[in-house]
Amino acid sequence: MGEYAGYERLRIDRVADGVLRVVISEPRRLNAVDTVGHRELAEIWREIDRDDEVRAVVVRGDGEAFSAGGDLSMIEEMTRDHATRMRVLTEARDIVYNLVNCAKPVVSALQGPAVGAGLAVALLADISVAGRTARIIDGHTRLGVAAGDHAAIIWPLLCGLAKAKYHLLLCEPVSGEQAERMGLVSLCVEDDQVHERAIEIATRLAQGSAEAIRLTKYALNNWLRQAGPSFDASLALEFLGFTGPDAAEGLSALREKRPPRFA
Repeated sequence: MGEYAGYERLRIDRVADGVLRVVISEPRRLNAVDTVGHRELAEIWREIDRDDEVRAVVVRGDGEAFSAGGDLSMIEEMTRDHATRMRVLTEARDIVYNLVNCAKPVVSALQGPAVGAGLAVALLADISVAGRTARIIDGHTRLGVAAGDHAAIIWPLLCGLAKAKYHLLLCEPVSGEQAERMGLVSLCVEDDQVHERAIEIATRLAQGSAEAIRLTKYALNNWLRQAGPSFDASLALEFLGFTGPDAAEGLSALREKRPPRFA
């Protein structure tokens, strides 16, 4: 595992023949994604593409949470510093496109909260397995910025425009059970079966024809590539919002655990 030794916020191991497991690991903060973790989530997919021993990937969070979203210190820095905003914007774009273009099939295992950059990975995975009580939330508008990130490229395609607008405009949570009914995730299982089922699916993928699976993924992901201009625009609008007063108020509200008071 020497090629993955440099990762600080991702724990990586091989759980079955041809199956690599990527664990978002910051358990003291429900696997919130800080500056280091954000960069690593952008870079890991290219590393995996180069690894000839990997035929399928499982991505999960450490413990009983997938990811609680972006670290508040990183978000505060984004509201204050242009260079930080541009760096994180580039990484956010790379998280999406590098995962979409990764040739290896990816299975996500969602348990507990799934928010922010972690949620982008969870929903852009080729197959997503959610626990019944998993809590999926896109919290952008509550923070006071546009729902950029992964939202515009994947939510309307998975669950339709009406449901996407309802949940993205209102930041309405979705349970794993609801997410399966909506088509937002591939399947829902009991909470204590999530990780086992994800590994089982990834193992089946690893035992299949790598070429056939790779090319099928590439063809299907052309639907996402066609949505690229909408995604790029949403990401630009999100990061424009970090320069305004609503983002500062949204950040204060999160820290003080109160509803935001937007002008």
